[in-house]
Amino acid sequence: MARRGSHQAAGRARPTSGKVLQALFNILGPLEGVDFLDLFAGSGRVSVEAASRGARVTAVEVDRRCCEAMRTLGGFRVVQGDVRRFIPRAAREGDSYGVVFADPPYCMGWVEELLELLRGNRTVVAPGGLVVLEHSVREPIPEGLGADSRVYGETVLSFVDPFREGGGL
Repeated sequence: MARRGSHQAAGRARPTSGKVLQALFNILGPLEGVDFLDLFAGSGRVSVEAASRGARVTAVEVDRRCCEAMRTLGGFRVVQGDVRRFIPRAAREGDSYGVVFADPPYCMGWVEELLELLRGNRTVVAPGGLVVLEHSVREPIPEGLGADSRVYGETVLSFVDPFREGGGL
């Protein structure tokens, strides 16, 4: 697995746009009682929306300033740390999530690295759960995953069923 540097450039988060945020939650539907993992949480915009819809949210972000800002929002758990360490730890501790959302930095190889990390720690995604990747149109996800991808300008939301027969993680 290739190593990447900090996923935030100088503490600047790239928040999910309003159009993409609305589309994401329209597609996901009701989240009451769902365990929701927000990887590369940045500003916490996705976490706030998921929590407002009744999800039990865990937001993971490496940037300390972003984490401090998210903690002031309340309503969800904030973990300051690298996703490469968080995911294996969550798997070891038996944590699993109905929705795993990830918005890694665009065009830095994170999509493949994240998918590989989730493959190695499958229990992080609950049975019947879903992985949602927000990524650039210039960084497609690997073939054969059976992803349902929706394009919004330069941004793509790819929905991957990790338990799909003949596809998935």
